[in-house]
Amino acid sequence: MDIDLDRFTSRRATVHANRGMVATSQPLAAQAGLEMLRDGGNAFDAAVATAAALNVVEPTSTGLGGDVFALYRTADGDVGAMRSCGGAPADATIAAVRDALESEDDLFRYYPESRGYAVDESATGDSVEMPFLGPHAVTVPGTARGWETTVQRFGKKTLRDVLQPAIHYATEGYPVSEVIAHAWTSAEALFTDDHAREAYLVDGTSPDAGETVTLPRLGESMRSIAEHGADIVYEGEIAEAIAEEVQSNGGFLTVDDLAAFEPEFPEPVSTTYNGSEIYELPPNNQGLIVLEALNIAEEIGAGDHTYDSPERTHALVESMKLAFVDGHRYITDPEYEIPPLASNAYAADRATAISESAIQDPAVGVPNANAEDADTVLLSVADEEGNLVSFINSRFAGFGSGLVAGDTGIALQNRGASFSLDPDHPNCLEPGKRPFHTLIPALANFGEDDWAAFGVMGGYMQPQGHLQVVSSLVDHDLPLQAALDAPRWRYRESGALGVEERFPHQTKLARKGHSVSVLPPSMFGGAQIVRKRGETLSGATEPRKDGTVTGY
Repeated sequence: MDIDLDRFTSRRATVHANRGMVATSQPLAAQAGLEMLRDGGNAFDAAVATAAALNVVEPTSTGLGGDVFALYRTADGDVGAMRSCGGAPADATIAAVRDALESEDDLFRYYPESRGYAVDESATGDSVEMPFLGPHAVTVPGTARGWETTVQRFGKKTLRDVLQPAIHYATEGYPVSEVIAHAWTSAEALFTDDHAREAYLVDGTSPDAGETVTLPRLGESMRSIAEHGADIVYEGEIAEAIAEEVQSNGGFLTVDDLAAFEPEFPEPVSTTYNGSEIYELPPNNQGLIVLEALNIAEEIGAGDHTYDSPERTHALVESMKLAFVDGHRYITDPEYEIPPLASNAYAADRATAISESAIQDPAVGVPNANAEDADTVLLSVADEEGNLVSFINSRFAGFGSGLVAGDTGIALQNRGASFSLDPDHPNCLEPGKRPFHTLIPALANFGEDDWAAFGVMGGYMQPQGHLQVVSSLVDHDLPLQAALDAPRWRYRESGALGVEERFPHQTKLARKGHSVSVLPPSMFGGAQIVRKRGETLSGATEPRKDGTVTGY
């Protein structure tokens, strides 16, 4: 190591254990996962139990109305991936959405300044972007089916078993943690329908930190899923409530769209970075962006610089800029053509654009600028058998679209906001098509019998967080917790370079042409990591969140 770790310690230490470990962004959810491990379940059971609990104790970032992705290594040594995200409704065309957005009422409702998103008062018809909120941003949710499939294929428990902690928290209550309480305030402006406000607000307001809340409607939906399986979300009463909610607000989603959904198990994609193999999910998510950035960074020798140097930061930032340019232009549903963004030859060619000065105006094709600060939950689990799981869930932006499905307590995602309404864009809206997706779980193989499951949640911060954490671990051999504590940067859609206040050499970065601005810690993602090295399990959790890492 070439750095003084005391400069950015969170006063946490890397946690070590030998039987099981869970790291995530809320302590009660981590305990739910550990409970499954102690009760004879494996890492896959614990992952779903933790994810379900997060739906309740961190409803500001995840829910049954969203999607779930996973990367995993089984005890047998197999590396695999799950993608459980649905597509646009069968009747959702560019023309249909544009026609639906002709009225000024819709423009205000789906692009409201009062909710933190800009309104172009002259925008109608062909000039509007894909709505960020409302029924047209809702795609088929993959969470329930993804949970069920994970447990059935890989777990030792039943879906009923792993949902019990979440049901308990929802019906019996839990005290809200601090970061989540702050994020919950967004619900006061987002939810306008009475049934949505009743599901997530207490007398019209968000709960305070430490206040005990219950989510009985969500709890009853969880109980129904535990009893009847995920079919009830895709073909039964909950499916009917979801379709009715979207259609009553002018959208196109039907029960048939829901019933047609199934998760997928694609082959992971990977690259070798300075001797370690990093695994990501293939499109439609941001995994290729990470791999391209890593390849460019290795090509230009980013890891050769000392940890604290502005030269290292500059090299990593410029690598990420170029990867964003390509990924945000080309990544979409994998059934559509996508260039080989993760090839080493392509990275070598792209690396020639990097110099000692910051690249200006790289024209990053972000699908929707409002998504830059989206919310997500990630959890990492390892067990003594050798299973490791990186499991990530999200509705996209916080509570999602602003719609809650009837009396189910299920807030519906706004993932469809990532589509483009430009028919020439690779990620344009088409019926049944899956949108560009931010969620990226990850695995790393650092050497023989040395594996990690990790991720850095938070919209377009995710690939940037992966790049920084991987470099810290591989290039500088930081302990797990120190790698998460370290001050971060993030390349912004505006072209500015956001940094934490404690980030070093800000003036020197500005001299290289970076437009440096200081952002609050909440803007730099939420990382979780567990590692199995020989017989020892280790883990770390994000200091910028409410979370914990726990083992036994």
